[in-house]
Amino acid sequence: MDSPEQPQIYLITPPEIDLEQFPDQMAKVLDGTEIACIRMALSSRDEDHVARVADALREVAHARDIALVISDHVLMAQRLGLDGVHLSDAARSIRAARKELGPDAIVGSFCGISRHDGMTAGEAGADYVSFGPVGATALGDGAFAEADLFQWWSEMIEVPVVAEGGLSDELIRQLAPQTDFFGIGDEIWTAPDPLARLNELLAVMV
Repeated sequence: MDSPEQPQIYLITPPEIDLEQFPDQMAKVLDGTEIACIRMALSSRDEDHVARVADALREVAHARDIALVISDHVLMAQRLGLDGVHLSDAARSIRAARKELGPDAIVGSFCGISRHDGMTAGEAGADYVSFGPVGATALGDGAFAEADLFQWWSEMIEVPVVAEGGLSDELIRQLAPQTDFFGIGDEIWTAPDPLARLNELLAVMV
Protein backbone atom coordinates (compact mmCIF):
# COMPACT_ATOMS: atom_id res chain seq x y z
CA MET A 1 0.00 0.00 0.00
CA ASP A 2 1.44 3.36 -1.00
CA SER A 3 1.42 6.35 1.34
CA PRO A 4 -1.61 8.51 0.48
CA GLU A 5 -1.66 12.28 0.74
CA GLN A 6 -4.33 12.07 3.41
CA PRO A 7 -5.28 9.11 5.59
CA GLN A 8 -7.28 6.34 3.98
CA ILE A 9 -9.42 3.69 5.60
CA TYR A 10 -8.07 0.20 6.17
CA LEU A 11 -11.18 -1.75 7.13
CA ILE A 12 -10.87 -4.52 9.74
CA THR A 13 -13.59 -7.15 10.04
CA PRO A 14 -15.11 -8.19 13.37
CA PRO A 15 -13.56 -11.29 14.97
CA GLU A 16 -16.90 -13.11 14.65
CA ILE A 17 -18.84 -12.94 11.39
CA ASP A 18 -22.41 -13.93 10.54
CA LEU A 19 -22.26 -15.05 6.92
CA GLU A 20 -25.98 -14.40 6.51
CA GLN A 21 -25.55 -10.68 7.23
CA PHE A 22 -21.99 -9.42 7.24
CA PRO A 23 -21.09 -9.64 3.52
CA ASP A 24 -24.05 -7.40 2.66
CA GLN A 25 -23.18 -5.07 5.53
CA MET A 26 -19.59 -4.81 4.31
CA ALA A 27 -20.75 -4.24 0.74
CA LYS A 28 -22.83 -1.29 1.91
CA VAL A 29 -19.78 0.26 3.59
CA LEU A 30 -17.60 -0.32 0.52
CA ASP A 31 -20.21 1.22 -1.77
CA GLY A 32 -20.66 4.21 0.54
CA THR A 33 -17.07 5.43 0.86
CA GLU A 34 -13.56 4.82 -0.40
CA ILE A 35 -11.75 1.91 1.29
CA ALA A 36 -8.08 1.18 0.63
CA CYS A 37 -7.86 -2.38 1.91
CA ILE A 38 -9.76 -4.91 4.06
CA ARG A 39 -8.30 -7.18 6.71
CA MET A 40 -10.09 -10.39 7.59
CA ALA A 41 -9.34 -10.63 11.31
CA LEU A 42 -11.26 -13.69 12.50
CA SER A 43 -10.82 -15.23 15.93
CA SER A 44 -11.86 -18.66 14.60
CA ARG A 45 -9.27 -21.40 14.15
CA ASP A 46 -11.72 -23.54 12.18
CA GLU A 47 -10.15 -23.87 8.73
CA ASP A 48 -13.45 -24.59 6.99
CA HIS A 49 -15.18 -21.58 8.56
CA VAL A 50 -12.26 -19.29 7.72
CA ALA A 51 -12.37 -20.51 4.12
CA ARG A 52 -16.12 -19.93 3.79
CA VAL A 53 -15.82 -16.41 5.20
CA ALA A 54 -12.87 -15.68 2.91
CA ASP A 55 -14.79 -16.86 -0.15
CA ALA A 56 -17.74 -14.60 0.70
CA LEU A 57 -15.69 -11.52 1.53
CA ARG A 58 -13.29 -11.96 -1.40
CA GLU A 59 -16.25 -11.87 -3.79
CA VAL A 60 -17.49 -8.62 -2.25
CA ALA A 61 -14.05 -6.98 -2.10
CA HIS A 62 -12.72 -8.02 -5.50
CA ALA A 63 -15.96 -7.00 -7.24
CA ARG A 64 -15.04 -3.49 -6.08
CA ASP A 65 -11.32 -3.83 -6.84
CA ILE A 66 -10.38 -3.68 -3.15
CA ALA A 67 -7.60 -5.83 -1.72
CA LEU A 68 -8.44 -8.39 0.98
CA VAL A 69 -5.75 -9.64 3.36
CA ILE A 70 -5.99 -12.14 6.20
CA SER A 71 -4.47 -12.00 9.67
CA ASP A 72 -1.52 -14.36 10.11
CA HIS A 73 -2.66 -17.37 8.03
CA VAL A 74 -0.03 -17.20 5.28
CA LEU A 75 -0.89 -20.54 3.67
CA MET A 76 -4.61 -19.74 3.76
CA ALA A 77 -3.95 -16.42 2.04
CA GLN A 78 -2.34 -18.24 -0.84
CA ARG A 79 -4.86 -21.07 -0.99
CA LEU A 80 -7.89 -18.79 -0.89
CA GLY A 81 -6.70 -16.33 -3.50
CA LEU A 82 -6.37 -13.40 -1.10
CA ASP A 83 -4.14 -10.40 -1.68
CA GLY A 84 -1.80 -10.86 1.25
CA VAL A 85 -1.36 -11.26 4.97
CA HIS A 86 -1.28 -9.08 8.08
CA LEU A 87 1.26 -10.49 10.53
CA SER A 88 0.85 -9.90 14.25
CA ASP A 89 4.37 -10.92 15.33
CA ALA A 90 6.19 -7.72 14.32
CA ALA A 91 9.11 -8.54 12.00
CA ARG A 92 9.60 -12.23 12.77
CA SER A 93 7.61 -13.76 9.88
CA ILE A 94 7.92 -11.13 7.17
CA ARG A 95 10.67 -12.70 5.10
CA ALA A 96 9.09 -16.17 5.27
CA ALA A 97 5.69 -14.75 4.27
CA ARG A 98 7.21 -12.84 1.36
CA LYS A 99 9.00 -15.95 0.15
CA GLU A 100 5.75 -17.94 0.32
CA LEU A 101 3.44 -15.33 -1.20
CA GLY A 102 5.72 -13.66 -3.72
CA PRO A 103 6.69 -10.06 -4.46
CA ASP A 104 3.23 -8.81 -5.44
CA ALA A 105 1.41 -9.84 -2.25
CA ILE A 106 0.67 -7.36 0.52
CA VAL A 107 2.66 -8.22 3.66
CA GLY A 108 1.88 -6.00 6.62
CA SER A 109 3.18 -6.05 10.16
CA PHE A 110 1.56 -5.15 13.49
CA CYS A 111 4.25 -3.80 15.81
CA GLY A 112 2.28 -2.81 18.89
CA ILE A 113 3.86 0.33 20.32
CA SER A 114 7.48 -0.50 19.45
CA ARG A 115 9.37 1.91 17.22
CA HIS A 116 12.22 -0.61 17.05
CA ASP A 117 9.92 -3.42 15.88
CA GLY A 118 8.43 -1.10 13.29
CA MET A 119 11.85 -0.19 11.89
CA THR A 120 12.89 -3.86 11.83
CA ALA A 121 9.67 -4.77 10.01
CA GLY A 122 10.25 -2.06 7.45
CA GLU A 123 13.82 -3.23 6.88
CA ALA A 124 12.54 -6.81 6.45
CA GLY A 125 10.30 -5.68 3.61
CA ALA A 126 6.89 -4.99 5.16
CA ASP A 127 4.56 -3.08 2.84
CA TYR A 128 3.14 -1.26 5.85
CA VAL A 129 3.54 -1.18 9.62
CA SER A 130 0.67 -0.74 12.06
CA PHE A 131 0.88 0.56 15.61
CA GLY A 132 -1.73 0.30 18.33
CA PRO A 133 -3.80 0.36 20.29
CA VAL A 134 -3.92 4.10 19.87
CA GLY A 135 -6.53 4.72 22.56
CA ALA A 136 -5.82 4.10 26.23
CA THR A 137 -7.01 0.65 27.30
CA ALA A 138 -7.22 -1.55 30.35
CA LEU A 139 -6.43 -4.60 28.21
CA GLY A 140 -2.99 -6.20 28.35
CA ASP A 141 -0.54 -3.99 30.22
CA GLY A 142 -2.42 -0.83 29.31
CA ALA A 143 0.30 0.43 26.96
CA PHE A 144 -0.77 2.35 23.90
CA ALA A 145 0.86 3.98 20.88
CA GLU A 146 1.22 7.70 21.52
CA ALA A 147 0.96 10.50 18.99
CA ASP A 148 4.69 11.25 19.04
CA LEU A 149 5.41 7.75 17.64
CA PHE A 150 3.32 8.53 14.56
CA GLN A 151 4.80 12.00 14.24
CA TRP A 152 8.35 10.61 14.36
CA TRP A 153 7.48 7.84 11.89
CA SER A 154 5.89 10.22 9.40
CA GLU A 155 8.97 12.44 9.49
CA MET A 156 11.67 9.76 9.40
CA ILE A 157 10.33 6.57 7.74
CA GLU A 158 8.92 6.05 4.24
CA VAL A 159 7.08 2.78 4.96
CA PRO A 160 3.33 3.54 5.22
CA VAL A 161 1.94 3.46 8.76
CA VAL A 162 -1.48 2.40 10.08
CA ALA A 163 -2.99 3.66 13.34
CA GLU A 164 -5.45 1.19 14.85
CA GLY A 165 -7.17 0.16 18.07
CA GLY A 166 -9.38 2.25 20.33
CA LEU A 167 -9.76 5.12 17.89
CA SER A 168 -12.05 7.98 18.87
CA ASP A 169 -13.11 11.09 16.99
CA GLU A 170 -10.51 13.12 18.88
CA LEU A 171 -7.68 10.66 18.25
CA ILE A 172 -8.51 10.53 14.55
CA ARG A 173 -8.51 14.33 14.40
CA GLN A 174 -5.17 14.42 16.23
CA LEU A 175 -3.44 11.71 14.17
CA ALA A 176 -4.78 12.55 10.71
CA PRO A 177 -1.71 14.66 9.77
CA GLN A 178 0.69 11.93 10.93
CA THR A 179 -0.65 8.59 9.69
CA ASP A 180 -1.24 7.10 6.26
CA PHE A 181 -4.12 4.78 7.17
CA PHE A 182 -6.61 4.34 9.98
CA GLY A 183 -7.40 0.72 10.80
CA ILE A 184 -11.13 0.90 11.50
CA GLY A 185 -13.00 -2.10 12.90
CA ASP A 186 -14.96 -2.23 16.14
CA GLU A 187 -15.26 1.55 15.93
CA ILE A 188 -17.97 1.10 13.29
CA TRP A 189 -19.18 -2.51 13.47
CA THR A 190 -20.63 -2.04 16.96
CA ALA A 191 -22.67 0.96 15.75
CA PRO A 192 -26.30 0.58 14.58
CA ASP A 193 -25.31 1.95 11.15
CA PRO A 194 -21.62 1.20 10.38
CA LEU A 195 -21.50 3.38 7.25
CA ALA A 196 -23.00 6.38 9.05
CA ARG A 197 -20.48 5.97 11.88
CA LEU A 198 -17.61 5.69 9.40
CA ASN A 199 -18.71 8.87 7.67
CA GLU A 200 -18.70 10.62 11.05
CA LEU A 201 -15.10 9.52 11.58
CA LEU A 202 -14.13 10.59 8.06
CA ALA A 203 -15.60 14.04 8.69
CA VAL A 204 -13.23 14.75 11.58
CA MET A 205 -10.13 14.08 9.44
CA VAL A 206 -10.70 17.16 7.32
